[in-house]
This record gives sequence, structure tokens and C-alpha cells, in this order.
Amino acid sequence: MQQRAKDTRRAIIEGAALVFDEKGYANASLSDITVRAAVTRGALYFHFESKEELALAVIAEQHLRVRDLSADLASSGGPALQTIIGMCRLFGHQLLDDSVVRAGIRLTFESSAFSANVASPYRDWITTMEALLRQAQIEETVADDIDPAAFARYLVSSFTGVQLVSNVLTSREDVLQRIDEMWEFTLRALAPAR
Repeated sequence: MQQRAKDTRRAIIEGAALVFDEKGYANASLSDITVRAAVTRGALYFHFESKEELALAVIAEQHLRVRDLSADLASSGGPALQTIIGMCRLFGHQLLDDSVVRAGIRLTFESSAFSANVASPYRDWITTMEALLRQAQIEETVADDIDPAAFARYLVSSFTGVQLVSNVLTSREDVLQRIDEMWEFTLRALAPAR
């Protein structure tokens, strides 16, 4: 794809993210998105055949952005448990600072409105958390009797709930505090017996 086409596609995704973040999937219109992205309707349809395809592209971009930052953290070589905590905090910062991340999460929660299967990012995070929990057990920062697969599912579910409740109650103003609070309780459950 030529650079100009890539730039246009990126502008459409960014514009769509702003609209989806503000209005949600059901209330977003392609007209709103073309205005926000500063592109023609023809340019939008050149890249995306439907609003659903565009929503899926926003979700994919959201997941890519979160994964890229998390991969940078994971490659730093720090302790596995601290990496998991750091990934959660990074995600929290992205929710506050990045409209594509906010829109991707909102669209994931609203995915029943457009009949999309959005399980892949969740499966990916569960797999990542499981691998890091296994490494943390080797590092002796997580109890040996914890099932990493089961705890990874619980952790991703808890983190998702923390985000959702923070959004509902405070429009995410307290999301970093709630993430820290979640970890205060979670670390107690993970700690090896002394």
C-alpha cells in the first residue's frame, strides 16, 4: 500500500475511534466519521466496506497498540510479576491518553451490536498472562499451587471489570487507582507461603 493510502487509512481509523469513543457503535454514522477523519465518503469506502469492518479495524488497532507497548515492557527483562503489573498500568494510561484504545475497548463491550467475534484479543492476553505467571512461579514470586491458566483467566476478567466499572462510575478518572487497588488484593492471593 502506498504511503498516501496508508495515511488515509490511519486517518479514517483515528477519526472513527473518536466517533466510536464518543457515541458508541450504534449512534456512530459513517458521515460523522468522514467529517472527523477529514476524508471523502469514497475514500472511506475504498478502505472499509462497512461500519462493522471499520469497527473491527479500530479494535485490531487498539489491540496492536496495547500489545506493542506491552511487548516493549516484556522485553526489558524485568521480573515477570512486575511485568504483568506494569502491563496493566500501561493499559490504564492508554485508556486515559489514546482515543483508539478507548474506542477499541468500548467497541469490544458493544460487539453484540454488530455480531462480531472479538474473543481473539482476550485469548491473547490470557495466554500472555499465563506465560508470565509460569515465569513468576519459576522466579518464586507466585505460589506454586496457583494454576497459571485459571489465574490468567481470572486476572483478565478482573482487569476488564475494573476498567468497565471505572468507566461507568468516574469516566475512568480513577482507573489507575482502581488498577492499583486490584493489585493490592491480587498480590496477596499470588504470594508464596512464607
